Formats: sequence, structure tokens, C-alpha cells
Amino acid sequence: MSHERNLKYLNDHRIIYRQHPINDIPDQENEVYMFYLNGTHECYELFRSKAKITTYKSLKWHLLVLWYLNPKLDQDQFMQLAEFICHKPNGFVSFAIHAELLRKIVYEVSMLDLDEPPRNKLRKVIFKPNHRMSKEEKLRIVGELIGRSKRIHADDIYQCMLDLNDMSKKITINKIAGLLDCSSRTIHRNMCEQLKREKELLNKQL
Repeated sequence: MSHERNLKYLNDHRIIYRQHPINDIPDQENEVYMFYLNGTHECYELFRSKAKITTYKSLKWHLLVLWYLNPKLDQDQFMQLAEFICHKPNGFVSFAIHAELLRKIVYEVSMLDLDEPPRNKLRKVIFKPNHRMSKEEKLRIVGELIGRSKRIHADDIYQCMLDLNDMSKKITINKIAGLLDCSSRTIHRNMCEQLKREKELLNKQL
């Protein structure tokens, strides 16, 4: 059984789970998007896509970002937040986690240095929150901007995979190649084992 993600709790408790780049300057910006030719690691947009957290590694990273973006949380509040995220009916995770293991993960995360931003995927195109564009229009813009830069990275492929999944479309190599305006061979060449596994997981969730 699939559960709808309960973002109301995060919003009611004023938990920050999205943050646009602070230090990196976009190469191109308008009222709809910001484009970074060489990409930025400073964009955090948790729970933007329908994809659920499917591994302990991903769970730990999500908790680390929440801890980083919400420095005013104390240990008890952070534990409550982690328990909420990990309660399967709340729609954030695809698996059950033992309470003792969760406490261990929360402790490890809370001991990490908050001055150091969590490692993040490279993003080249970031859409502003108040635009009213369809997912198809967004995909077209991403394809045009990234295709124009002539350098396809694993992170570009992952972004397209998430967008296709959001539209409830099966992810295929040909669809990604079409979106990024490149050959299927280019996609195969830039697709690591982790991306291949993620592609299977996302397609299974449909």
C-alpha cells in the first residue's frame, strides 16, 4: 500500500526542507528559473519528487540535510522529526526501521559538523517556486539548457529520471536521451551502477 507524503507536519513545525543556493551565482536567471552552467551543489529540495526514501544511506543523508537546514532543533526535537519521517504511513520511507537503529543514525548525524554542508547532487537548472509551468514544459527547458552546454553528467540524467517518475512515466534510456537532446549511447556512457539501480527502483514505484 502506498501512502501520501505528510508534509503538513513539517510545515506546521516550521521545518526547513528546501533551500536555494546562497553563495553560487547563476549564469542565467529569469522569473522562472536559474541556470548554472557548471552546476551548483547548494540546492536542497527534499521531498520534491514522489520518490520515497528506499535505503538506509538515503535516509541518513535526508536526516543530515534536515539537521543542517534546521540548526535551531535540539536533540529531542530532531529525534521526534526522525521518528515522524521513518513512520511508514507518513509516506516518506518505503521500509520499516527498528527504533534502536534509528536512534543510532540520529546520534551519528547529530554529532557531525554543521558548518560543513552535506554532500549534494549537482544541479544545473533550478525552477523558482511560484512559477506555473507543467512538468512537460520544465523538462523541455532543462533539455534545451543542458543540451546546449554539450556536457551531460550523471546528475543531469538523475534529474530527468526524477522528473519522468514525477509524471508517472516509465524511465527508459531513449526517453532520457530525447529530453537531454543527445544519443542513447551518451546516456549509457554516463550511467553508473547506482543510477541503473535507482532507475529500477523508481520504475518499480510506479
